[in-house]
Amino acid sequence: MSAQHLTLLTGASRGMGRAMAEQLIEAGHTLVCISRKTDDALAAKAAQHGAKIEQWSFDLSAPAAAAERVAAWLATQDAQAFDSVTLINNAGTVGQLGPLEKADAADLAQSLRIGLEAPLLLTAAFLRATQDWRGARKVLNISSGLGRNAMASQAPYCAAKAGMDHFSRAVALEEALRPNGAKIVSLAPGVIDTDMQVAMRGTEAGLFPDRARFEKLKADGLLDSPATAGAKVLAYLARADFGSKPVADVRDPA
Repeated sequence: MSAQHLTLLTGASRGMGRAMAEQLIEAGHTLVCISRKTDDALAAKAAQHGAKIEQWSFDLSAPAAAAERVAAWLATQDAQAFDSVTLINNAGTVGQLGPLEKADAADLAQSLRIGLEAPLLLTAAFLRATQDWRGARKVLNISSGLGRNAMASQAPYCAAKAGMDHFSRAVALEEALRPNGAKIVSLAPGVIDTDMQVAMRGTEAGLFPDRARFEKLKADGLLDSPATAGAKVLAYLARADFGSKPVADVRDPA
């Protein structure tokens, strides 16, 4: 009997999340996409490849409803059915770039809800619901180098990613004490040609002092495509040493 795998993925409607969703569609896989909108093309591809797909429309700036749906849905699944079950917290937002003193309060709150509160709530729901499942349990948090190296005009994004890194360290310690504890990694995926990069290159230099650096990355062809970056992230997820470093970079040697 072929292996069965279940993956829950946030932010699957565009960028690297969309690319990973496509790459996760194959026979024996069940994929749950949690995004602002659904995608008919993904559903058609899943049908073509004999994969199962669920697409849930949620706004992760109000993440409690999504976490409740995850918990309720996982409770209906057979705990013995899957060889692996994985949560990928990919959704994030750069928000409005600029000095913190110029930030809008609502934008700051939304950035932290999407970038930190949502992964925390979803991870908690996932771990509770799957604690007695037989398969390998993994949580992959998509972090950033900006969680480890601060940058001006990116305070909320830096804070969300640094928080993601550190909560991953704490949860890794907790899960190490449990039978079949989940492996958790907060992974920096490298520099990717996404809408976030477009936003950074399009921000006034007076508001974003590092704009020229990101313009140069684009001009020099140093940005991974979403598909290339997604493949690297999924390859890291499949590594035998996944979880040995709760805070990692996709470029770390095996």
